Amino acid sequence: MSDGTALAGPDGALRCPWALSTADYVTYHDEEWGRPVHGDEALFERLSLEAFQSGLSWITILRRRAGFRAAFADFKIDAVAAFTDEDRNRLLADAGIIRNRAKIDATLANARVLAGWSPGELDELIWSHAPDAATRAVPKTLADVPAVTDESTALSKALKKRGLRFVGPTTAYALMQACGLVDDHLAACVSRGAV
Repeated sequence: MSDGTALAGPDGALRCPWALSTADYVTYHDEEWGRPVHGDEALFERLSLEAFQSGLSWITILRRRAGFRAAFADFKIDAVAAFTDEDRNRLLADAGIIRNRAKIDATLANARVLAGWSPGELDELIWSHAPDAATRAVPKTLADVPAVTDESTALSKALKKRGLRFVGPTTAYALMQACGLVDDHLAACVSRGAV
């Protein structure tokens, strides 16, 4: 049982303890989580997947990511914005994704909103909420990692004000962690400061 500090992985390197429960998590932790993500469509994908994760474990989403990409046209904003009622019904019947009506509807609605934005606008809005790394304490244990911050609350408000759905402060903070706006790898973690 972990006390929330970094633990040795299969290769002996110390990692955040959440990353060690499955090989899928080790790969995601080492290669993606906390590394900067830029580009409107890449951020739309991550924002959508974080919304689908709400109330579920991330591994559920991670293992279905290929299904999500296939179902949502690789998260190409204009393509998803053009989805019809027939596409919505297809999504509701697709066992390769999470068939949650509210989350599917939010993803489609968000794509329609984003289709009206200028190129780079989503990237700029999200990254404008990245906190100054020098002002953040380096977490030593999982207990030191917040679920919500002032910045994630502000990001959530900004996204909602612009018409996006399923973007609460906790989802916004998970997005910030996943996309490298914050580095919440623990102090002793091999991935801390790797970017």
